[in-house]
Amino acid sequence: MGAREKAVSRRIRVIGIGSGNPDHMTIQAIDALNSCDVLFVPTKGDEKAFLAELRHEICTRFITGPMPRLVHYAVPKRRADGDYGAAVDDWHDAIAAIYEDLLLSEVAEGETVGLLVWGDPMLYDSTLRLIDRLTARARVSFDHDVIPGITSLQVLCAEHRMPLNRIGAPVTITTGRRLAAGWPEGASDVAVMLDGVQAFNSVADRDATLIWGAYLGTPMQILRQGRLGDIAGEVTAARAAARAEHGWIMDIYLIRASATEADSDGEAA
Repeated sequence: MGAREKAVSRRIRVIGIGSGNPDHMTIQAIDALNSCDVLFVPTKGDEKAFLAELRHEICTRFITGPMPRLVHYAVPKRRADGDYGAAVDDWHDAIAAIYEDLLLSEVAEGETVGLLVWGDPMLYDSTLRLIDRLTARARVSFDHDVIPGITSLQVLCAEHRMPLNRIGAPVTITTGRRLAAGWPEGASDVAVMLDGVQAFNSVADRDATLIWGAYLGTPMQILRQGRLGDIAGEVTAARAAARAEHGWIMDIYLIRASATEADSDGEAA
């Protein structure tokens, strides 16, 4: 390895912790949590202190043995210069470098570190991509595993007491940025995550059904459902008010195309 740090062996456990309700922790996730010697806890400023506090609550509630060492680190901000792909790439590099430094300075050889990930690590989360970057950098050696978690998409459907899909119809999962660029070709039902632009307002099918939720699984949870043309303004206002009150917002929604639109695309209504 030349002048680089000597490779050492550690274990990383990427643990899905659900969307905000500690009751959503699976037995597998609780067992994984109790196997950790160290936990990395991200902080995102005062506005999102709730997220760090909830991780602490989960630890206090479910760890039955000695408390792992909690290592807090500040998440760097992603630049917003218009080049989204490059900005995300640089941001991921910066976070991977933080992980790398913490693994070398805070985690001893043979120890296990836990990364507590909102929702499920496989659905619109970058932790596993960061792990791949750590592997490619080859400065620290480690093994890792992944524990799935309850996603906000699951909670959205459960809270609205509805299935995700319609009979015989697919569901497209995308982002607000993508939806704002146009309705996905051939789609009848679209689940939208990471929407900072309220892209549902740009959907031409005003007879579609909008199923929306914010802060899912938390005491702050907000739900709305109805004809898109009737409730789009209400959801936009509720979202703005909640963001002003809490300083941040996490929301997700599903749009079901109207029967006419779904049929015109050859999909089951």
